[in-house]
Amino acid sequence: MKAVKALLVLVIVLAAVLLAGGLMLSPKFAVARSITINAAPEKIYPLIADPRAWKQWSVWTQRDPAMTIEYTGTPSGSGAVWAWKSKSQGDGRMTFTAAQPPQQLGYELFFPDFGSTSTGEFRLAAQGGATQVTWTMNGDMGANPLYRWMGLFMDKLTGPDFDAGLANLKAIAEKP
Repeated sequence: MKAVKALLVLVIVLAAVLLAGGLMLSPKFAVARSITINAAPEKIYPLIADPRAWKQWSVWTQRDPAMTIEYTGTPSGSGAVWAWKSKSQGDGRMTFTAAQPPQQLGYELFFPDFGSTSTGEFRLAAQGGATQVTWTMNGDMGANPLYRWMGLFMDKLTGPDFDAGLANLKAIAEKP
């Protein structure tokens, strides 16, 4: 009986530490990745600014070929919207909110399952005959202490997908 009480106390203490610790964590997170692509920004930008082109390089659409995607708004750039439903990748909606071709594309990302919205952008900087492409995402995990713990790992969770997507983008953009 003493062992059960001790275990119960331990579980309660751990739960309290997780909840209190989560409340002390910042709800903010950021993910950023860059790659140099041997192509002009004018060749790369359409692959980013047109949601339909993401099928060519996004790791998320490649992981789930059965993903259903609906496109609305403008065909590309500011005002372009695409929403997806996927059993393996989750449901979401991306809205391109700001565009400065061929240098910048801002977006808003919404995940209905979490009720969370993130923002981000692509920046393309010409460097001689190449382009430095930087992909960023910033978000807020809200008041839920468990989500805040998850925010600590967003870079490790999402960063590899950014890296793989940028590598795919590079391979496509560098084709003659």
